[in-house]
Amino acid sequence: MCVSRTSFKGAIYVCTFFTVFFITSCNNNSNTPAKLPEEHTVKVNTPDFNADVAYGDIAKQVSFGPRVPGTPAQKLCAAWMQEELKKVCDTIYIQNVHVTAGDGKDLPCINLIGVINPKASKRILLLTHWDSRPWADMDVADQDKPILAADDAGSGVAVLLEVARNIKEYKLSPTLGIDILLEDVEDYGKNEWKEDSYCLGTQYWAHHPHVANYKADFGILLDMVGAANAQFPLEGYSTEYASDVQQKVWSAANSAGYSSYFNYNRGGYITDDHVSVNRIINIPTIDIINLPGNPQSHEFAPHWHTHQDNMSIIDKNTLKAVGQTLLQTIYETAQPAPTP
Repeated sequence: MCVSRTSFKGAIYVCTFFTVFFITSCNNNSNTPAKLPEEHTVKVNTPDFNADVAYGDIAKQVSFGPRVPGTPAQKLCAAWMQEELKKVCDTIYIQNVHVTAGDGKDLPCINLIGVINPKASKRILLLTHWDSRPWADMDVADQDKPILAADDAGSGVAVLLEVARNIKEYKLSPTLGIDILLEDVEDYGKNEWKEDSYCLGTQYWAHHPHVANYKADFGILLDMVGAANAQFPLEGYSTEYASDVQQKVWSAANSAGYSSYFNYNRGGYITDDHVSVNRIINIPTIDIINLPGNPQSHEFAPHWHTHQDNMSIIDKNTLKAVGQTLLQTIYETAQPAPTP
């Protein structure tokens, strides 16, 4: 069964082929399944990601209310994130700018960038959006009211903050640098305004990076990484632009013991923040995004763009799976390559 559906993250075309092994995408020209790597475990010493702390960080964001551009909650949350980044990063950059929405409205946009090991030439970019959608357009009631965005914003921020705390406590090799981009105004868009009405904060950063001539070896975007029973398939644009990075991260998930979350099914093509990073600043970047893969009901989880996106749907097990996978990826990348 093939289902075509349009969402805020762009046109999604998901084609499912009911075998035990794979789901193929309608936009993929190949009929072959995603290659399943050999099972292996990379032994590397990593910190232990604390899902309880991450859960508390989501609750803190939600306590501000919907973090919609131009509201007091936007300023309060930005100030809190800045203070948290200061505790664990060597340098903090703030892009306090204005962007133009698809309806022509002028919107305040606050991007925060935390830098770890700024002198290292080898770098990983970690990013997520932190703003709340101003409308619950997928709900059956109160569609004109903003959502709390515990998962679709809060979860990604919480995971990256806890990852940064782990790196601070468990020293990372000075040869590897980490850049954490918390980008604003991702979810203030509508399909009728065209797909580039989304991801405005990332588009701004990609055209105006925090340091001149910024480059990273690769990037990892988090989006909706906190819900129970999450499934992270191989998102289409990630495969197109950064298949090696995608395989690296999914192998790290296997090594960390979380292959049940990071499956090798082919997901849809999602126009998310990673597309701008790939196309504008040319950093190979993947998207870790929850796509349950049920074309008969919804591509995303049922709480997507509804008022059900609150603390009740957050699962510490999912936060642990994503956070530990990122740490595994980071510390695998930091260790010296084996001698032939």
